[in-house]
Amino acid sequence: MKAMIGYCGLDCAQCDAYLATIHDDQALREKTAKAWAEANQAPILPEHINCEGCRVDGVKTVYCEHLCEVRQCARKRGAATCGDCPDLEQCQMVGEIFAQNPDARDHLRG
Repeated sequence: MKAMIGYCGLDCAQCDAYLATIHDDQALREKTAKAWAEANQAPILPEHINCEGCRVDGVKTVYCEHLCEVRQCARKRGAATCGDCPDLEQCQMVGEIFAQNPDARDHLRG
């Protein structure tokens, strides 16, 4: 499995926070911060948009590092990804992600 597939199966390499970080793209940081702040009704600033992927060493967004329940659960269980979890098909947390992004399930099975 690619290192840039997140615990939940989302492709971190397609995330705007990751792209802004690896390309040091301030305009993308600003655009992403604005979109995420509106979508989450939270004070997200451009300086918060720095992430190198949720399963690799390096900087992460505040959400990915501290708030993502899927990431916390997988790490607590010692799973490389949710694809390694025997409860995957019954999991409501990751199920919400699959409902929005069906490719995430395929990434975990891939």
